[in-house]
Amino acid sequence: MKKPHRLQKLQDLIQAKRYGTQKEIQEDLERLGYQVTQSGLSRDLDALHVVKRDGRYALPSAGRSAASAGLLGLAVSGESLIVARTLPGLASAIALDIDRAALPMVVGTIAGDDTVFIAATDRAGQRAALAALWELFAAPDKREG
Repeated sequence: MKKPHRLQKLQDLIQAKRYGTQKEIQEDLERLGYQVTQSGLSRDLDALHVVKRDGRYALPSAGRSAASAGLLGLAVSGESLIVARTLPGLASAIALDIDRAALPMVVGTIAGDDTVFIAATDRAGQRAALAALWELFAAPDKREG
């Protein structure tokens, strides 16, 4: 199964159930037909910006969620590319939000229908961009009010 689908399922699982170990998450993913190694699961958790809070895995939380903005997940590819999966038809809006944020580590974006390619300056920029993107889409919408 493709990584964006696995990331979405992983996100759904973490929202629905309390997990204390990666092994528990891996077992549930495998029951659902998603084969993932422990190191792959760690990378997926990192891509989703999942943290361990109070002994359980949790998604980032804030006023405006990434999902409410149309962002479904972020994944790294290579040394400087980030792939953002969005709800159908929202990739251009997400790319515009990223471009308007003028993140110094982001060189540019290319949007399709449900996918945005985000080019970072380098590997360090890629990691910084991941954190900044989660923060950007998790922060309350500053355009309101």
